[in-house]
Amino acid sequence: MASILLLNGPNLNLLGRREPEVYGSDTLADIERRCKDEAGRLGHQLICRQSNSEGGMVDWLQQQAPSAAYLVINPGAYGHTSIALRDALLGVALPFVEVHLSNVHAREEFRRSSMLTDIAVGCISGLGAQGYLLALQFIAEQLRGGGSDGP
Repeated sequence: MASILLLNGPNLNLLGRREPEVYGSDTLADIERRCKDEAGRLGHQLICRQSNSEGGMVDWLQQQAPSAAYLVINPGAYGHTSIALRDALLGVALPFVEVHLSNVHAREEFRRSSMLTDIAVGCISGLGAQGYLLALQFIAEQLRGGGSDGP
């Protein structure tokens, strides 16, 4: 059994009431519960965290990464702006899948680039809460030794 981290960035604590036409009606608690169930079904443990603070995200990654096998991250707005988050991910050398609930490529221009995508194993965008579950399924396959390690 491997430990997988799930890190959600700023404003994702408002899911379910924040722009449901963009982000859906699921709350973060709903998503985390389904993800924990899916991780368990796949034979792994999921450790979840949400932070509105860039420093809080960096601190948690540095603390948790040594005992984890993989990370699923929805960096929220920090994905578009945070060199500190990028550096933390490079520093801990933990493979990760970047997830976005909305299709960032169909939104405002500033959302179409990410500071993280080029260092991620993969990126899932626009599939709503299902994207998290797909990321976990991909990770479980990687941990079993199947499939490619990415590009």
